Amino acid sequence: MIQLLTPTHWKDYELIDCGDFEKLERFGNLTIIRPEPQAVWSKQLPQSEWQKLHHIKFKGRSATSGEWLKKTNTIPDRWHIEYKNDEVAIKFRLALTSFKHVGIFPEQAVNWDYSSQIIKKFKTPEPKVLNLFAYTGGASLAAQAAGADTTHVDSIKQVVTWASENQDLSGLSNIRWVVEDALKFVKREVKRGKKYNGIILDPPAYGHGPNGEKWKLEDHINEMMSDVVQLLDPEEHFLILNAYSLGFSSVIIENLIKSAHPKVQNLETGELYLQATSGIKLPLGVFGKFSTVRL
Repeated sequence: MIQLLTPTHWKDYELIDCGDFEKLERFGNLTIIRPEPQAVWSKQLPQSEWQKLHHIKFKGRSATSGEWLKKTNTIPDRWHIEYKNDEVAIKFRLALTSFKHVGIFPEQAVNWDYSSQIIKKFKTPEPKVLNLFAYTGGASLAAQAAGADTTHVDSIKQVVTWASENQDLSGLSNIRWVVEDALKFVKREVKRGKKYNGIILDPPAYGHGPNGEKWKLEDHINEMMSDVVQLLDPEEHFLILNAYSLGFSSVIIENLIKSAHPKVQNLETGELYLQATSGIKLPLGVFGKFSTVRL
C-alpha cells in the first residue's frame, strides 16, 4: 500500500498556498514567496492575498540563483525556528541563500518523526545512526536528540558548518561531522566492517563531492543501496531513503530497497507532501523506509 504522508507537528512552519509555479510559506514569523516547479496548477488564494501576507519574495535570475526582495529593510536575513514532536525538540537557523533555499525542507519532519520513534524503541543503548547527504542536519538533530550516536555526512563544508550551528542552537553535542563524498564514505565504512542501527539517505538528483566527484541519482543510487545495506546492524536497524526527483516514483524506491535487501522487514513506501492551509496538496518527493521495530 503506497502511503501519502504529511508532517503533523509543525507550529513554526505553514504552507499557506501554492500554484502558478510558486509557494507561499510561513517560517516562524516571516512569510516568503519562492519558486516551486511542481505547482503547475492555479493558486487557490487571490494574488492580492499573497501580496498582503508575504514579507520576502525570491526573484530568480537564472536556473540556480537569484535575489530576495524584502518589503522593508528591517526584515532580517537570518532567523530561528523550532520543531517539536513527542520525542524531540530541535532548532534551526534559517537564512536567505542565493539559490532560493532557507536551510530546511519542512516535509522531512515526517522522517524525523519516524527515526526518533524507532530510536526510542531500540533496546540498543545509544544506537549508531548514519545520515548521508545530510544538508543542514534536521535528521541528524532528531536522531541525536532521541538518544543516538550520530554521524553526519555531506560534501559541502558550508552546510556542515550550518548543521553544527543548528546542533548548538538545539542544545545538543557530539554529532560526528564528516565533509566527504557520501558514496566514498560508505564504501570505506563497508571495508572497515562498521555497523549502524539507523541509516538515512536524502540524495539529490545531481551533486558533486568535495573533490569533484559526480553524483547522479539514477546512475548511482543502486550502487549506494547495495553498499549501505551492508552497514546495517543485523539485530536492530532502520533505513530511510528519500528522493526528490521528478522522474522517481515510490515503486522505484520499493524496487531499489527490495533488490538491495531481499529480506527487508516492515517496508513502507509512499509520497511526502505538504498540506496547504488553502486546501491544496504540494507533492515533495517519494520515500521508502523499514525497520526491525514495528511502530
